[in-house]
Amino acid sequence: MNNVQPFRPAGYVEDNPIGLPKDYVKKILPHLDAQIASLFVLFHQYQKHHWLVEGPQFMDLHKFLQGNYEQVHKHIDMLAERMTALGGIPTCNPVEQAKIAYFEHEPEGTYRIRHMLERDLEAEGILAKKFREAIRVAAEQDPGTEQLLKSILHDLEDRAHHLHHFLGEDSLELGLNIEAAAATNSTLPTSPNGSPATKTGEKVAN
Repeated sequence: MNNVQPFRPAGYVEDNPIGLPKDYVKKILPHLDAQIASLFVLFHQYQKHHWLVEGPQFMDLHKFLQGNYEQVHKHIDMLAERMTALGGIPTCNPVEQAKIAYFEHEPEGTYRIRHMLERDLEAEGILAKKFREAIRVAAEQDPGTEQLLKSILHDLEDRAHHLHHFLGEDSLELGLNIEAAAATNSTLPTSPNGSPATKTGEKVAN
């Protein structure tokens, strides 16, 4: 089987049945292909974090991360279907996908959950910018692809919004640390922005 060659090689663009000019299609396809590759990286990252999350907010995050990787996988399929409708061939080999993705796979090992979520948020932010670039290209003459990209962008912005809230200054783990520090009269932990954290209703003396 190693000697069998594909009848349509990678990068081949055939005429599409929906009346879009090939010069435009060749402009938009690399955007869609890189989005698919990047979403696959994010899919694996979310799934890894779903498996490895632990701590006081375990169940909330476990379910949240599962919902995210399931949604990301749905978006991958939608983009790949659109690529084929346009006459393109999505990059499918994971090794080749990694070469064109907007960000790299997280290295192996278990990281602190805060670091995991920060990495997820960073990836979502990169994707949001890239989707907006592709939307501007599609807006020229392809409302179908433009609408699809906008719907996916809305979902990834929503994921980013929820990640930002999980990373907020007021969290269960931070609250437990504050109570423990107060009980022992030790230094209060700092919040994520570097300022001293406080118990509810208290102010930190200057």
